[in-house]
Amino acid sequence: MRFYTHPACLLHDTGAVHAERPARLEAVTGALRGAFPQVEWIDAPRATRGQLLRVHDDGLLGLVLDTPVGATSIPLDPDTVLSKGSAEAALRAAGAGVAAVDAAMAAALHHDRLPARAFCAVRPPGHHATASVAMGFCLFNNIAVAAAHALDAHGLSRVAVVDFDVHHGNGTQAIFDGDPRVLYLSSHQMPLYPDTGYANERGVGNVVNAPLRPGSGSDPFRAAWSDTLLPVIDAFRPQLLLVSAGFDAHRLDPLAQLQLEADDYAWLTTQLAALADKHARGRVVSMLEGGYDLDALRECSVAHVRALMER
Repeated sequence: MRFYTHPACLLHDTGAVHAERPARLEAVTGALRGAFPQVEWIDAPRATRGQLLRVHDDGLLGLVLDTPVGATSIPLDPDTVLSKGSAEAALRAAGAGVAAVDAAMAAALHHDRLPARAFCAVRPPGHHATASVAMGFCLFNNIAVAAAHALDAHGLSRVAVVDFDVHHGNGTQAIFDGDPRVLYLSSHQMPLYPDTGYANERGVGNVVNAPLRPGSGSDPFRAAWSDTLLPVIDAFRPQLLLVSAGFDAHRLDPLAQLQLEADDYAWLTTQLAALADKHARGRVVSMLEGGYDLDALRECSVAHVRALMER
C-alpha cells in the first residue's frame, strides 16, 4: 500500500468558513499516519499539461494555471475559488493519481498485490470538474486524469471508476459517458447538488447510477451496491479499479442527509478489493473527494484504507 499527498495541497486557500478547507486534509493524513505508521508516504508529482489535456480543454488549464492571483482569492462560482496556491495544489492532486496508477501497474506486474494499492490524500477534490468547467470545489478532475492515463499510457481497455461520494460525480460521468473503455458507477443522494446522476443516465451503456433518498442509511446503500452496482463491475472485468472516495454520506456530514457509518465504507471497500483481486491483479487507486466533518473523515478514511490493506 502507498499513500500519496503533498504539502502544496494545504495551500489551496478557500477562505476561513469554506467547507472544503485545509483542515480536511490534515485530519485525513493525521489519522492515516497514526493508524498505519508502517506505510510509505510519497510526495505527489505535478501532473503535466499533456496528462491534463487528455480530459480537459486548454481553456480550463489556462484559467487554473495561468490566471494571476494575488493576496485575494478569485471566485469561479459561489463554491469554487482560485487562490495563490491553487494551481500548484491542483497539479499535485491530479499528479498523485497519475503516479499511483503507474505504481499500481508496475507492482501488479511483479505479482506483489498490496503495493498495487494506493490512497491519494489530496485536495482540491475533482469529480465535479468537467472537461471545460471548474465547479463544486473542484478545479481538475483528478480521477478522470488518472483513468485517461491508465488508458493511454498503459494501454488498458477496461477501467472502472467507482464513486461513493454523497454528491454525484457529474464531471467524471460527462468526461467518459461516450467512452466504453471506462465504466462509471455512482451511489449518491438525490435530490442534491449537482442534480445529475439519475438512474436513466446510461452513457453508451457504461454509466450506472444508484440514487439514494435523503435519510437513507446502511441497508439501502448496501443494497444498491450488492444488487445493482457490484454485479456490473464483476461483469465488466476491470483491469484497474479507481475510487472516488468521498466520505460525506456519513451521518455526521453537514452538507448532506445520508446516514452511513464507517463500517459501511469498510464493507464496500472489501467488496471492491475482492473484485480487484479477481479481475485486476489487485490494482486499486483511491482518491479523496468530499467529506466535511473532520471526525467522520478520520474514522472513515482509516476504515477505507484498512479494508484495502486487509484483502
